[in-house]
Amino acid sequence: MDASLLQGAGTTRGGTGTPRRPSSFLFRGVLTMTGAGLSNQIGAGIGAHAFPVIGPAGVVAVRQLVAAVVLLPAARPPFHRFTWRQWWPVLLLGAATALMNICLYVAIDRIGLGLAVTLEFLGPLAVALLSSRSRWDLLCGIGAGVGVYILVMPGPASDLAGILIGLGGAAGWAAYILLNRVAGQRLHGLQAPAAASLVSLVLYVPVAIHLLANGSFTGPAMLYAAAAGILCSVVPYAADLVALRFVPAGFFGVYMSINPILAALSGIVVLRQVLVLHEWLGIALIVSANATAIWIAGRRRIPGRTGQLVSSPRS
Repeated sequence: MDASLLQGAGTTRGGTGTPRRPSSFLFRGVLTMTGAGLSNQIGAGIGAHAFPVIGPAGVVAVRQLVAAVVLLPAARPPFHRFTWRQWWPVLLLGAATALMNICLYVAIDRIGLGLAVTLEFLGPLAVALLSSRSRWDLLCGIGAGVGVYILVMPGPASDLAGILIGLGGAAGWAAYILLNRVAGQRLHGLQAPAAASLVSLVLYVPVAIHLLANGSFTGPAMLYAAAAGILCSVVPYAADLVALRFVPAGFFGVYMSINPILAALSGIVVLRQVLVLHEWLGIALIVSANATAIWIAGRRRIPGRTGQLVSSPRS
């Protein structure tokens, strides 16, 4: 989602002509973003209950179906008019979305919700660091690296495969952000994420066919997966559109860093995955590094332009 489409909505102006948002607007935006984050992370936890029956890939397939059902009628992308210059970023965006989501859900299955989501947030951190170079950026990178080490505490008992898959999700999110920016410049409004959601869904058709053939799509599993699709895609997407009417895009990107904390809390409540002290400390360091880097990059963006450094991977 491109925050620049809504940047400036819901603002008032002071005597200096500088955009100013009343505190009530900011409160509404924060409340809405918090609700979106809770919905996203609780949905991921609910989806994990379907893993024993349909696996992470099955949950992602259903989630992509929900995202496509919501986005395609809303955007109605004219596929027959797309040029190759428009198609290639859409195809890659769909692939990045598919990679990002499957890595996240496999990582949740192996290392838990809180750790998986925290590792995934290294993706937007990397994008923010690439867009801004200073000693503060270096400190953010070092802080995130220390946070990752403390978070996972590598040792003989560590699930290194799960950690690497979580980092694969981070790479997928970084690619998602960069490709979403390119595709958004070449297609109007929501056409790019809508088209990409269809591409991602097509990639999961073989998974759906296999599960259907084996009779794995049982009632409870489908309900869990569909709930994950609604809570992780539909609700947060609508909430983001509302929130961006009340808060600046830069603040939106920084506030998204609360999601690893919400994921850890959701893991405790929904999945009974209790974190130990060093994991909480690692999450805190990574969240702090992420928020600082995004704030710095946002302050240094090109004057006169608005935009969002961290795109929400709702599709």
